Amino acid sequence: MLFHKQKNTIPHPWSEVTLAVWKKYPNPFASHVLSADVIDRYVDAQGVLHTTRLFLKKGKIPSWGAALIKIPEAFILEKSSVNPKTKEMVIHQHNLSHTKLLLIKETTRITEIESITKLKNSVTVISNTGFTPIRERLEKFGLSRFKQNTLNSFKGLLHVLENRH
Repeated sequence: MLFHKQKNTIPHPWSEVTLAVWKKYPNPFASHVLSADVIDRYVDAQGVLHTTRLFLKKGKIPSWGAALIKIPEAFILEKSSVNPKTKEMVIHQHNLSHTKLLLIKETTRITEIESITKLKNSVTVISNTGFTPIRERLEKFGLSRFKQNTLNSFKGLLHVLENRH
């Protein structure tokens, strides 16, 4: 099991950043995202917007993993909440496909503190394979891919923010 955290600051208001999250796909940095569908959305009694989305993503499988993963596509479930009163958006994502080989659970928090929008990402990468060398290699691969995808996701978000008008 591996963990990773990272933080970013975005030079845009929180309200614009959270809106850009919904408009992030397609963008030039996310060609691996094949589809993004809203499957549930509601506002609760406290005024918090809850959304569930389903993504289909295509990944590049390393040659050593091709025998383990026959289908390069994966479904990702995302559940998010947006609280406009506290200016906090929380996004939880995890893969629905290939979970016995590799489960990736990600949490993103978007907050505004003193007019500065902050993003905090954390991830847990878990392989449930019984053979330690394969498990360690899968987890390292998953973490490496997460770091690259997080960077591309951040670039995509900035792209949407800078091209919104």
